[in-house]
Amino acid sequence: MAILNILHFPDPRLRNKATPVVEVNDSVRKLVEDMLETMYLAPGVGLAATQVNVPKRIIVIDVSEEQNKPLCFINPEIIDSRGEERMEEGCLSVPGIYEPIERFQWIRVRAIDRDGNPFELEADGLLGVCVQHEIDHLEGKLFVDYLSEMKRLRIRKQMEKVRRKTL
Repeated sequence: MAILNILHFPDPRLRNKATPVVEVNDSVRKLVEDMLETMYLAPGVGLAATQVNVPKRIIVIDVSEEQNKPLCFINPEIIDSRGEERMEEGCLSVPGIYEPIERFQWIRVRAIDRDGNPFELEADGLLGVCVQHEIDHLEGKLFVDYLSEMKRLRIRKQMEKVRRKTL
């Protein structure tokens, strides 16, 4: 397994749209394992392949307290949704920034697991928010896109300043 490099906002590669996975094979399964290891180490509760500069429709999530219930969604799509809720979100690509974001309260998602089996899952609460957040990444969208232009600009400047200090 390998730790992958997580891209940080405003890196333009975070705006790339992911392409569907055609076949779940050993290289896809290895990527899933590497993404999980990277997410746990970061530490985070979700990670999209686009965040590690792999433009494939793959996300991994683990919202369990013990971080021992990993979920993998390949080619995920939201097929039903209801209600609205506002929850504070953060992102491994925008470290240290947390903002309340409005999302669907409940969703049903269809995807393929790491063994190539199709499945559907109903989700609400943190899991529902996380699935929606990570699917946004696959579309080249970040949670800061839900904020006002002024807030987004302030966050961008903050992230660029941090980046300059680490170079």
